[in-house]
Amino acid sequence: MLGEYRIEGRRAAEIAASVERAVGSGELEPGQLLPPMRELASRLEVNPNTVAAAYRTLRERGVIETAGRRGSRVRSKPVTTARELSRPDVPPGVRNLSDGNPDPALLPSLRAAFAAAAELSDRVPTLYGEASVDPELARLARADLAADGVPDGPVVVTSGSLDGIERVLAAHLRPGDAVAVEDPGWHSVLDLVPALGLRAVPVGVDADGPLPDAVRAALAGGARALIVTDRAQNPTGAAVSATRARALRAVLEQYPETLLVEDDHGHRIVDLPLHPLAGVTRHWAFTRSVAKAYGPDLRLAVLTGDPVTMDRVQGRQRLGPGWVSRLLQGAVVRLWSSGAVDAAAVASAYGLRRDALIGALAARGLQAQGRSGMNVWVPVPDETGAVARLLHSGWAVAAGARFRVDAPPGVRITVSTLALGEVGVVADAVAGAVGVGPARRYV
Repeated sequence: MLGEYRIEGRRAAEIAASVERAVGSGELEPGQLLPPMRELASRLEVNPNTVAAAYRTLRERGVIETAGRRGSRVRSKPVTTARELSRPDVPPGVRNLSDGNPDPALLPSLRAAFAAAAELSDRVPTLYGEASVDPELARLARADLAADGVPDGPVVVTSGSLDGIERVLAAHLRPGDAVAVEDPGWHSVLDLVPALGLRAVPVGVDADGPLPDAVRAALAGGARALIVTDRAQNPTGAAVSATRARALRAVLEQYPETLLVEDDHGHRIVDLPLHPLAGVTRHWAFTRSVAKAYGPDLRLAVLTGDPVTMDRVQGRQRLGPGWVSRLLQGAVVRLWSSGAVDAAAVASAYGLRRDALIGALAARGLQAQGRSGMNVWVPVPDETGAVARLLHSGWAVAAGARFRVDAPPGVRITVSTLALGEVGVVADAVAGAVGVGPARRYV
């Protein structure tokens, strides 16, 4: 008996389904400890390996998390259905500042790039057994990475940054290992880590990136990996400064066996220089996606790292999708080589909107974060109430709960489509929603 709920089943799938059903109904609550595997096996009169397989399935689905001898618990934020990962409904007449998408007006047309790639593919089709990375894409990517101080390493292409991060973590870590993650941080990473059976260790973030003392504490406590967003951090807009990079490198030098994973998805939408950490540890990976600058439907990211890590990633990739479409790679080459995106202009556009909103909020007594990228993070005392009141005022923003573990509450506002003429109205609505000014209805 576990509280008022009895786990049932004879096969691993049945036991896993019983636990998942109870989590979905609320009979098993977040943080609730599950029975030890041998104890449950004895109660159900099954082999302990059957229960172990059930718990492994639940970890992979993100329903539970395992902390070694401390046992298995229901995740504080179980990923049990696709509903949690879907975009929330925004009622008609409400402006959507919650989705984290780039401004469509700043994205390039893809027609010419795909036409050129298709014409080349018609002449020289890609067949089984050929190189998984377009040589020209690798050349262009490597030149960009070198210019930004990223150490030399093999180039791998993945289906977006999250795909690359997942493959790197899986290449080195095992269920139960701890991973230091930014808090607040990208909700997809916060969900991915436990879904892989890993344990997330939150690390605080300020405008300059992860806090060195928090990183040191996480690594000293046994975290085997660290995930860092270099620029345009989601949701806070943090960007690793030169001073912070030196401090973080000094910490990592003390833990050279740490798996370091860096995400630079803000490449070509920010105007702050990159200060990479790559190379300070034995195993490292650095990823750049094209989604924010060229379009989210371009599911492509460039990944580089130490030879062992890249070899493992590419070897496992061959056993799954094999490679990312060379047609897609060819289109990205065309976009890069033709200068389809004016990076300075895009960064300036987002910076103007972001700075205007932060300034307007400051004038109303609210301190917000947003050093780079397209998001602004606003600390609030009552997250749920603020989101609801803003929605009533005609503005949809993202609740901070999706992005944090131990960090204080806040809301994320995506400024990518925010017109300068709307800034004052939004600031008034936010101030009203947190009780420091009037809320106004958006028309």
